[in-house]
Amino acid sequence: MRHPTDAPHIRPEGISPHALGNDTLLHELEQLHRTRHETFLYGSEEALKRHTLRTGQLEAEYLHRFPNRLVTAGRTRAGARAREAAARVESLPE
Repeated sequence: MRHPTDAPHIRPEGISPHALGNDTLLHELEQLHRTRHETFLYGSEEALKRHTLRTGQLEAEYLHRFPNRLVTAGRTRAGARAREAAARVESLPE
């Protein structure tokens, strides 16, 4: 019986991002983003390095697959400036 890590697309540090289906890739990214803060605060140096590396690998694969992903206006520099300007106007006395 083959061990799962004997498969050519599986590495000791995890399944190759290229081998993941779209749903699995997104799920893995969600899990990494969810656990980032805790890893940053409480993980060992090696755990943080591994987390950073894996996140980068999966994010790069996602961007490769979805180069034209939806970007909301509020998540751009122009959108941030518009929010700041609106907040300044809201704070002005009438």
